[in-house]
Amino acid sequence: MTSADHGGPPALRMSGIRKTFPGVVALDGVDLEVRPSEIHAITGENGAGKSTLMKVLSGVHPHGTYEGRIEVEGSERRFSSTSDSERAGIAIIHQELALVPQLSVAENVFLGNERARRRFGLGVVDQEVSIARSRDLLERVGLDTDPSTPLGELSVGRRQLVEIAKAIAKRVRVLILDEPTSALNEAESDALLRLLLEFKEQGIASILISHKLDEVTRVADRITVLRDGRSIETLDGARGEVTEERIIRGMVGRDLEHRYPGPPGGAGAVRFEVRDWTVDHPVQRGRRIVDGAGLEVRAGEIAGLAGLMGAGRTELAMSLFGRSYGRYVRGALYKDGAPLTLRHPAEAVAAGIAYVPEDRKELGLVLDDAVRSNLTLAGLDRLARGGVVDAAAEHAVAEDLRTRMGVRCRDTGQAVVELSGGNQQKVVLGRWVYTRPDLLVLDEPTRGVDVGAKYEIYEAVRAMAAEGACVLLISSELPELLGMCDRVYAMCEGRITGCLPADEADQEALMTLMTGAPPAGGAAEGER
Repeated sequence: MTSADHGGPPALRMSGIRKTFPGVVALDGVDLEVRPSEIHAITGENGAGKSTLMKVLSGVHPHGTYEGRIEVEGSERRFSSTSDSERAGIAIIHQELALVPQLSVAENVFLGNERARRRFGLGVVDQEVSIARSRDLLERVGLDTDPSTPLGELSVGRRQLVEIAKAIAKRVRVLILDEPTSALNEAESDALLRLLLEFKEQGIASILISHKLDEVTRVADRITVLRDGRSIETLDGARGEVTEERIIRGMVGRDLEHRYPGPPGGAGAVRFEVRDWTVDHPVQRGRRIVDGAGLEVRAGEIAGLAGLMGAGRTELAMSLFGRSYGRYVRGALYKDGAPLTLRHPAEAVAAGIAYVPEDRKELGLVLDDAVRSNLTLAGLDRLARGGVVDAAAEHAVAEDLRTRMGVRCRDTGQAVVELSGGNQQKVVLGRWVYTRPDLLVLDEPTRGVDVGAKYEIYEAVRAMAAEGACVLLISSELPELLGMCDRVYAMCEGRITGCLPADEADQEALMTLMTGAPPAGGAAEGER
């Protein structure tokens, strides 16, 4: 079916888009057509060209820096800036929101698009009009918040709605959302997807970029698959073409018969044990964040940790990693049965503990540094001679890790900020592979990572466990925990509420524990 069958020109058409960077062809003749009132998803592995294509469309890469043609509602457009793109009715909401926490909600809604009136011959922001108009916009996106509220007081999910209200204020006709649910909990994600369906009824076309294929298949009318900078195919939901298996085949060029690399291996003796671990908020004294948590991880085992947003999973992990979060109240950590006192992350690393943080850009990487230095950062003592890093040895180690982890980059001298999210995550993981840790704590290791890169990360983690390392895997994706782990602990409101072996666990049983309800049939393993 063509756009003509929908009563007019497409809302957007991009034809033969080609964009190159020095030594790299990022887009190679990409075609994209978005119909009016359509939710059109774009999927592809990290590095497939999704973000570059959207930067071309939104004017970040201006006309003249790429080849090809852009049409909006049948008319050719040549954008020199993001302002040009916005004037044409195109708005993009990036994964990192372009908002100012110190300003009010209303001020953020009209940021760069202020409502002004003349006073004393000057243009002055009209606060009354801004608040009244923003209240209408917030209602339209389903956000019941006082417009004068400082944005910093809102959750990530509610800030996302403010960003959408900001886009609507510019009379958007094509709304682009780049990984909009990556930092949202399940309820917030569902609300955002329902909002897209409402926009569809209102005549707004949406472009949804997401690695969460279950969400894509739920709401997208059509899906364009990119691979290696090319548009591979466009799948039509009305024709029954939209399935996760079909999308994956297009993305990676092959079928992934199994999402996870084989069954969990056999677990050995207990290597790490946590007892009665209790931590308060770092600023609000007496506010309990982790409350009497206890767990154990065995040699060669991948143990999972499930919990809803705010359950305390990350706080528990960070506090164990050399008390890098909160105020330690009480609790004990044991390695091979011997007490272990860790008051600083350096002591944790020396004790054989590695931590891959949830936010790789803020906490896991030195973005302006090279891939090489990021890969070797945790093991510089092994590369130093007389207190000076041996450059040749560092280069050799980095090249070996690059190959083992499958990091796609020009060379190890490339800045890590230039890599895709999946390759950045492989760099963080590769750094700890080099240290050969006894305990590897992974906090949301595949967030914002495509299915192909996920599988490679899973293989690396499983290989470390097979070599005898203990792994504690924290994830919001229950299928990931069930597919990768020998056992899964559940956490709710700072407490460990139970533990289920993989062969007895399912999503319903874990969700019961994650919400604090007692498990059917009495206490779960780990509570007895």
